[in-house]
Amino acid sequence: QVQLVESGGGLVQAGGSLRLSCAASGRTLSNYAMGWFRQAPGKEREFVGGITASGSNTRYADSVKGRFTVSRDNAKNTVYLQMNSLKPEDTSVYSCASASTAWVPLLEGLYAYWGQGTQVTVSS
Repeated sequence: QVQLVESGGGLVQAGGSLRLSCAASGRTLSNYAMGWFRQAPGKEREFVGGITASGSNTRYADSVKGRFTVSRDNAKNTVYLQMNSLKPEDTSVYSCASASTAWVPLLEGLYAYWGQGTQVTVSS
């Protein structure tokens, strides 16, 4: 069974940082792009950032570009989301997802597996 488990969420002050981790089992992530998504209460889930299978390229939503960084350690079968300069509007449940492709899709339907999510709350 393929499982993705996020960790590292919590409460942080505006301007602070968090690093989220996504550990996978049942699937070797090195062949697939990984994405991070977030969904706040009452809002649609949105793409945050992603990384190609090899880690050679990343892409980000404009809202987080320059503040968030996606990375991966394929030896550990783990991907990360480093979040810096956090803002209250970043408050959301963050989920990682494993794509069906080596490149980074923007559409949720192109991700085959999803984690349960981890809560990130940014206070003022």
